Amino acid sequence: MTDYGHALWFGSFVTPTARPPQAPVELALTSERAGLDLVSFQDHPYQSQFQDTWTLMSYVAARTERIRIGGNVLNLPLRPPAVLARAAASLDRLSGGRVELGIGAGAFWDGIVAMGGRRLEPGQAVQALEEAVGVLRGLWATDETGPLRVTGEFYTVTGAKRGPAPAHRIPIHLGAYKPRMLRLTGRIADGWLP
Repeated sequence: MTDYGHALWFGSFVTPTARPPQAPVELALTSERAGLDLVSFQDHPYQSQFQDTWTLMSYVAARTERIRIGGNVLNLPLRPPAVLARAAASLDRLSGGRVELGIGAGAFWDGIVAMGGRRLEPGQAVQALEEAVGVLRGLWATDETGPLRVTGEFYTVTGAKRGPAPAHRIPIHLGAYKPRMLRLTGRIADGWLP
């Protein structure tokens, strides 16, 4: 078997159905009892049949002890990266370092726009995702001096205080299919979610 330089993980991919509300929680608990390493949740905030993924992840983190928890993939156009950085670091600290971060550039633009997000062309979405990763990592870099300043076309941070630092270095996995996104994944991400 090929050695990729890290342990192989097994996990589940849960749909955050709203009815019944405990159904995705039970699947997460079953995943932990089965010995899986990770439970991940779809993130489609524009779907009225789904619960909010971040709220669900937080609830699952409180109900579990060992399993890692992540979005697969979190909808970046509806989750501003500065706020997402604080939320991820906070949940990572509260859960004892069990947060994994999967983010995507967005795909269902009609739903994103209906929820107040901005419609982006494919090249713009890739650039926005790259800027967002810089914001996330910049806010987690508490060893850096001074506030974070990022001037991007899509995300601008004008002096945000860094921190809190996550309990562990949260890996950033990108949801990607097409060549431009795959190149970005290879250049800046810690992992790939196909």
